[in-house]
Amino acid sequence: MLVQIKEDIQEAMKKDPAARHFWEVLICYPGVHALMAYRFNHWLWNHNIKLIARLFSYLVRWLTGIEIHPAAKIGRKFFIDHGMGVVIGETSEIGDNVFMYHGVTLGGLSMKKGKRHPTICDNVVIGAGAQVLGPVTVGNNSKIGSGSVVVQSVPEYSTVIGVPGRVVFSGISADFEDLEETFSDPMAQAIEVVLDRLPQMEKDIRSLKDAVELESTEEETPPSLEPVPLKKTGMKKASNDS
Repeated sequence: MLVQIKEDIQEAMKKDPAARHFWEVLICYPGVHALMAYRFNHWLWNHNIKLIARLFSYLVRWLTGIEIHPAAKIGRKFFIDHGMGVVIGETSEIGDNVFMYHGVTLGGLSMKKGKRHPTICDNVVIGAGAQVLGPVTVGNNSKIGSGSVVVQSVPEYSTVIGVPGRVVFSGISADFEDLEETFSDPMAQAIEVVLDRLPQMEKDIRSLKDAVELESTEEETPPSLEPVPLKKTGMKKASNDS
């Protein structure tokens, strides 16, 4: 366990540019404190000392603002930056080398027992305030944007943003990754497409309107009436009688 804690501290120094030395991370980083306590609480939970494990996790939540259920499964090289407001539910599973910012929730959508929390695979980054809900899976090397709400599984090498979360980039290998990548809002892109097509749509509507008006005008015009010639047979007969 001590070796694991030392690795957690070294990982925090590696992932946080503000970390200056070992003792600063050990003393001043609530994410590291919560993870150290989780390692111990998880050991208690696995040895059926569950009440004490829950009590310690509650105390750590009060001290750090981070709630990690002792039954959750967390791999190696996990780091929570800043940490305040992080919630990791009972059946959550987190792989290796996962980077998580403050305000993240790995929560459930069901009150039934069993698997109801997310599975986060290896090398995933979850931005501040993101909510990953339900028994979904976030694939390897994926990124969840800040403030996103993820309720569906995410493929590997994907980037998800928005509410609800949408995949705006999906690669097939690490060659497609770019640490400096930026993505536009998919809703804004959809609106731009509609606005681009709007002039042509208005032109088509005017053409249809003109065609309908022309057709209705033709139907309303009465047909021309030709004069009917008068028959003169009756007049000739009357003159002869006279």
